[in-house]
Amino acid sequence: MSRVDVIVPCYKYGIYLRQCVESVLSQSHGDVRVLIIDDASPDNTEEVTWELVAEDRRVGYRRHESNRGHIATYNEGLDWADGDYVLLLSADDLLPPGALERAVTLLDDHPRVGFAHGCQVHFYTDRPLPSARSGDEFAWQITASLEFLERCCESGANPVATPTVVVRTSLLRRIGGYHADLPHTADLELWLRLAAHSSVCWLDADQAYKRIHANNMQFQYATADLEIRQRQAAFESFFSRHGDDFAESDRLRGLARRSLGGAAFWAASAAFDDGDPGRCNLLLELAVTLDPDLPSRPSWTRLALKLGMGPHAWRLVRPLADLLRAPFRSAPMISA
Repeated sequence: MSRVDVIVPCYKYGIYLRQCVESVLSQSHGDVRVLIIDDASPDNTEEVTWELVAEDRRVGYRRHESNRGHIATYNEGLDWADGDYVLLLSADDLLPPGALERAVTLLDDHPRVGFAHGCQVHFYTDRPLPSARSGDEFAWQITASLEFLERCCESGANPVATPTVVVRTSLLRRIGGYHADLPHTADLELWLRLAAHSSVCWLDADQAYKRIHANNMQFQYATADLEIRQRQAAFESFFSRHGDDFAESDRLRGLARRSLGGAAFWAASAAFDDGDPGRCNLLLELAVTLDPDLPSRPSWTRLALKLGMGPHAWRLVRPLADLLRAPFRSAPMISA
């Protein structure tokens, strides 16, 4: 039976840790090991972990004397893993029943697939855990390397729910772990790098529970422009380091930049609607830097008209504009 090594990094998540680890140990795929890496948590993480270690021999523990940060902690776990597959699961997240068995079965059956990922269910600590789709019957799809990269670049975003990802350890050993210079989007860059060397399997099943709370890392972006710049950094890092590995790199890089430019443009439009012209101008500068052709498009002309009116006049006109646009937004698509 293929073994899955599960890395559980933990910093100040002692309150969630037991539920997380027990969701792994109770999986129907029983050949698992868990390594909890405590990044010098000031809470009760150490106490909870030693209880888990005493209860189940499959649980290991490492504690840092000082905080090293999440990227260093993740990579330490990846260096430890030597099973067939590896999963990185934050201590505030959970696995639904059957998640590992579904992923391992597909990876075992398709050796050219580098990693499997699926859907995640969001939940809140103060509410009942929602139902997850689980069972033996589920749809899945294998996507070739170039197609996966193209989809990522066209969206300019991360299409992969990180807590669901089960990676082939041998491939990870070959390409390396997370890059420290991408503190917020190292996972996106890693999926691109993995996909450049393998196909990818998507499972139409709920493969993780993602806990939503005030300290989620994704809520640490201060502004829309910072979030877009972080995604840009991930794509640029990937193409600068690995673009020479495949012929389509220039086209894909252009796709990513245009998509990110579009994201910055629409964020600028939203900032203007919210009465923040300074933020709007900052995002427009970013948009044009990413996609210099934007000023030649009709959407740019429409936004220029709004800017010319000014925030006060636009607030007065906007209800009428929304009313006039409504039929076009709801009209059905007509194909030739």
